Amino acid sequence: MTFSIVARCPRTGQLGVAALTATAGVGKLLSHVRNGAGAVATQATHNPFLAYDGLPMLAEGRSPREVFDELLANDPGRDVRQAGVVDAQGRSHAFTGARTLPWSGQHVGSGFAAQGNRLAGPETLAAIVRGYQQDPEADLVERLLCAIEAGEDSGGDRKGAGSATITVISEEPYPLWDLRVDDADDPARELRRLYGVFQEEMLPIVRGLPTRDDPMGESARQVLAGGTAGA
Repeated sequence: MTFSIVARCPRTGQLGVAALTATAGVGKLLSHVRNGAGAVATQATHNPFLAYDGLPMLAEGRSPREVFDELLANDPGRDVRQAGVVDAQGRSHAFTGARTLPWSGQHVGSGFAAQGNRLAGPETLAAIVRGYQQDPEADLVERLLCAIEAGEDSGGDRKGAGSATITVISEEPYPLWDLRVDDADDPARELRRLYGVFQEEMLPIVRGLPTRDDPMGESARQVLAGGTAGA
């Protein structure tokens, strides 16, 4: 009942997940990203342990296919699962169970995997891929947003749209971007609006947070120097 894309930016190394579905709160159980490991989207009949167990295995250097083959072999509900994964090296893999709702399918490319179930048809998945690939030099968040918009414009989920999400991790364990539309009549459009708000108001705050290399952070440095900082 969802379409999603997981991706790694070859230019920045950022990892991300984006998705849209007919139900509320798609980001709650679907999106899982960990820097140094990878990104996982788990959907159809969710199994979050594909991410909770899979990401530490990816962090050990195991390939996405190897990780998912092992996890799904031990999952008695695998026929109704769907998932996509990309690791920190850009290796990607996807799985669609034999009993997921039609139309269901996946597209695995260099540094990304797109997948969907209960879609209007294969044209939706093709549109997601085209949307993601249309500007390879754009920031990962913009490429993911374009993928979501293209998928929705092509027909999307046969039951309509109710929620959408984008999560992007950069060098730090906290998200660089975390956009969630949990319940809306046009979640793709609302996601685009929130992207603009976040870019102007929240992104400077995130960029001023402490990092592993800079435990003070630029925002605290400005405050201590007599300036002001957000939030």
